[in-house]
Amino acid sequence: MSELSVYEVLNRKRRGEALEPRVIEEFINRYTAGGIPDYQMSALLMAVAINGMSGQEMATLTQAMLRSGEQWHLRDQYDFIADKHSTGGVGDKVSLVLSPWVAACGVKIGMLSGRGLGHTGGTLDKLEAISGFNARLSRKDFERCIAEVGCVISTSTEGIAPADKKIYALRDVTGTVESLPLITASIMSKKLAMGASALILDVKTGSGAFMRKYEDSKALAKSLIAAAEGSGTRVEALITDMDRPLGVAAGNANEIAETLDVLAGKGPKDVEDVTRAQAVRVLVMSKKFDEASAGKALDDALRSGRALQQAHKWIAAQGGNASKLPQPRETIEVKAPRSGYVTSIDTYQAGMFCSIAGPAMRCAPARQSRASSSAPANAIRKSCGSDSSPSSSSEMQRPFLAP
Repeated sequence: MSELSVYEVLNRKRRGEALEPRVIEEFINRYTAGGIPDYQMSALLMAVAINGMSGQEMATLTQAMLRSGEQWHLRDQYDFIADKHSTGGVGDKVSLVLSPWVAACGVKIGMLSGRGLGHTGGTLDKLEAISGFNARLSRKDFERCIAEVGCVISTSTEGIAPADKKIYALRDVTGTVESLPLITASIMSKKLAMGASALILDVKTGSGAFMRKYEDSKALAKSLIAAAEGSGTRVEALITDMDRPLGVAAGNANEIAETLDVLAGKGPKDVEDVTRAQAVRVLVMSKKFDEASAGKALDDALRSGRALQQAHKWIAAQGGNASKLPQPRETIEVKAPRSGYVTSIDTYQAGMFCSIAGPAMRCAPARQSRASSSAPANAIRKSCGSDSSPSSSSEMQRPFLAP
């Protein structure tokens, strides 16, 4: 950057020009080190969100953010270890269900997860609704949990992709969340830094997703897979429906409760089906199962109670007690003016309403709506109807495989 000023870089990107790899790398390095202020990085983020990036620019940005910190290469320490990521939605507790369910089948899985972004809920925020749960693990404790219980979900350590941590916080407040290059670089810089054997990506599509159109979600899935080329991590992506909240609960404590219901075989079918589709792929990628045997293993883990037991072991290994969840202090019931069925939901608005009202939302089978207000356990229940239109999730679960 000695020959090129930050001001000129911002002007070039504002005009839609492609930036050379050395320029991107130096910009990220200087920003991470504190040499470029947030307001100038915000300007670059907005220019990228508006004008996009070429494939080469995107790959360079991902690698620059990856190299800003540690690289764990966990696949070198285990015969097989999986990772999973969701692009975010409303009521999306798939990671919470998948992790212990896969571990109950004898496959190790570890995730470095994130917090809520925009209208979406964050996996770590949900887990921290559990009394005593420690979502800030050191690498040593992260590996201890894998050794003891076969699964772990934690925030990234300070050493993993520090550039992304700073940029992630800016994107949330600058209207630059919904950008394919920025989403790709953010996700893959962290995931490739962890270095699992295989990564399953849950790319959401619909009104509650960052990519609302199927074509855009497909482009994101392909972009994420392309970013992993040559990394040593096998990546597959499934595009899943987010045109309505997943399950009947959205929000921190409520989603933990629903997670345990699913693992007990008593949860909403859409959550179980979407999670199962991804879990099957993880088991197949481990090369210990084919599709048929993976399905049978998952069924057995659910029916026998092992999946639920695994969840409690995992939560305990991270210091938590799932029997102690926050409860609302007040409940307000709002009745529907007439009987009927909800045929569509603007899931984005549902997510925004949830984030404004508090950290929880519940969609009840009864035809009524409820709202409650309390510090850690706000909840909103909304009418779903017992016979709402069938979910398109099964049609959306189409894998995109890495070359």
